[in-house]
Amino acid sequence: MNFDDYCQQKAAPDGSSTYYALRRAPAARQPLLTALFALRRELEETAKETSDPTIGRTKHAWWQKELASLFGGEPSHPVTKALKAHSTSARNSAGFLLDEQDRISLDALVDGFGMDLDQARYLDWPGLRRYLDQAGGAFAVAVARVTARDAAHAAQWAAPLGAALMLAERMQELGDDARHGRIYIPIDELQRFSVTAADLINRKYSDDFTALMRFQVERSKRALTDALAAIPAAERAGQRLLRTLAALSLASLEEIERENFQVLHQRIALTPIRKLWISWRTR
Repeated sequence: MNFDDYCQQKAAPDGSSTYYALRRAPAARQPLLTALFALRRELEETAKETSDPTIGRTKHAWWQKELASLFGGEPSHPVTKALKAHSTSARNSAGFLLDEQDRISLDALVDGFGMDLDQARYLDWPGLRRYLDQAGGAFAVAVARVTARDAAHAAQWAAPLGAALMLAERMQELGDDARHGRIYIPIDELQRFSVTAADLINRKYSDDFTALMRFQVERSKRALTDALAAIPAAERAGQRLLRTLAALSLASLEEIERENFQVLHQRIALTPIRKLWISWRTR
């Protein structure tokens, strides 16, 4: 399997939201963007699918070294090999190359998922927001810069969008996250709505849980719509990938509302045909 096939299978299997969103990006940039999404998936798996914290930290440290090799040596992983190959190719065709700002973003991404190795609860919204900014915001900045007309200022609007996308994802994955001991709802908000972590882990539905989820989903939808509105007009056409992901996330959140927030025992997802329709409508 070559590195492009590896990245495609890792990041964007057929029918996934990423699969459809990537096809809204310029064709010449799709291999590089697919590699970025594959990197994100690798880091997420390292942090969340490793039961032994020591092994998780060892893998995390390996990825830190591997990214250093990407920017200053010879990478060894299929994902970083793809990143190097396609960023060099992009430079030859249109002046783009992974630069120091991209390195800062990817280092922040690694550190963001590294937070999952150290904590599974957040006391309050500012604490959770720091996680969303690092794991979600930094990634969106790296993605946005690939096709941005003004890459130097992409962080101003891409970071809030990435954090909003990450928040929406955590709402969709709430039940599965809870079963793995991870709660991405601040403790003080659980207390405010009289819901416990044990309620989430044990899939206990209640009127209090419904009220909690209504608050969480409304905040997530508001964050997405505000971030979309903040994308400069000159950047909108070039950012169809991120805008498609946001449209799909908004539709998923609306579906969660229609299903009365029954997310603890299932993952409420859009059908592939609906994903195709939503992505096609993103102009």
